[in-house]
Amino acid sequence: MKRPVTWSRAALDNVKEQVRHIAKDRPAAARLVADRIEEAGKVLGEMATGRPGRVTGTYEKPVPRLPLIIAYELREAAGLETVVILRIIHKSRDWPAEEWPD
Repeated sequence: MKRPVTWSRAALDNVKEQVRHIAKDRPAAARLVADRIEEAGKVLGEMATGRPGRVTGTYEKPVPRLPLIIAYELREAAGLETVVILRIIHKSRDWPAEEWPD
């Protein structure tokens, strides 16, 4: 069952931060990172697999070949289950339970 995927403002801002940081030294690599994040989000719409998240009610899915995690939740909207991508977080970040990293 394919689910619609939406991106929160915070998740889009996280992507911009990651890409901007990489683009300073490697613009081509930054584009590749953005593409991989986008593809990982699309895949969640096809099959929302992930481990339970550190924030209650969320799930976490690693972005393939990148040190990033997609934090998402499943929401019911108009009778459809929707994947809502909440954050894109670098694995090196300090990330205590029940909180988003700064």
